[in-house]
Amino acid sequence: MSDALSPDPWQQLRRHTRARIALGRVGSSLPTKEVLDFGLAHAMARDAVHLPLDVAKLATQIEAQGLPTVQVHSRAADRHSYLLRPDQGRRLSADSLQTLQASMAAPVDLLVVVGDGLSSLAVERHVPPLLEQLVQRLPEHWTLGPVVIAGQARVAIADEIAVTLKARMVVMLIGERPGLSSPDSLGIYLTYAPTLACSDADRNCISNVRPEGLDYAAAAHKLLWLAREAVRLKVSGVALKDESDMKEVAGSLQIK
Repeated sequence: MSDALSPDPWQQLRRHTRARIALGRVGSSLPTKEVLDFGLAHAMARDAVHLPLDVAKLATQIEAQGLPTVQVHSRAADRHSYLLRPDQGRRLSADSLQTLQASMAAPVDLLVVVGDGLSSLAVERHVPPLLEQLVQRLPEHWTLGPVVIAGQARVAIADEIAVTLKARMVVMLIGERPGLSSPDSLGIYLTYAPTLACSDADRNCISNVRPEGLDYAAAAHKLLWLAREAVRLKVSGVALKDESDMKEVAGSLQIK
């Protein structure tokens, strides 16, 4: 009988995912390396929540693409309030509401709001390249409003911003809650005909936007497919099913 060890089949699977699988063991515990890696991942996730967004830098990057920006803030005065009072992150501060009202122009088809959310790291890394892909694919007849950058923001703050600026649809790009393998995951939320009474059921969500997850081109394609369908059907959220991938498959199977 050979004394050679059989290869661990889990190691092959581990090459394809950052999920915490095939960690191994030493006696009844984990290997030291895995314990240290877990501590590092936890620290990175915690830091992602508390790291402040460099709004000026982000605005400069977005404006370099030819997109005007407006900066606003939620009712949460600081990060401590933001984490303890989610409701304050869903509404604009009084000063920010006045700023938006003063900048009102003609109604737009699509408004993009960028919120720091629970990972400013995700916003800094992924919003500029995602916007570039989005603008390239935008239908020519659609009007695009200024990119609104919202500090201490929750998803629902986009509704009040869109109502104030009279946008037909609003897209919120926001840092998602960090995971132990993804401290920089960006989320996208699309709402058609937003109002202050909208709930999460009225939005379509595209999550895990980052090079290791859903890449920028694929995310922009999926978002605009949903936006076009939202305009056609005049709905979003649970009433609008994402069939963008199915349409591509069907198209590729057509006999020419």
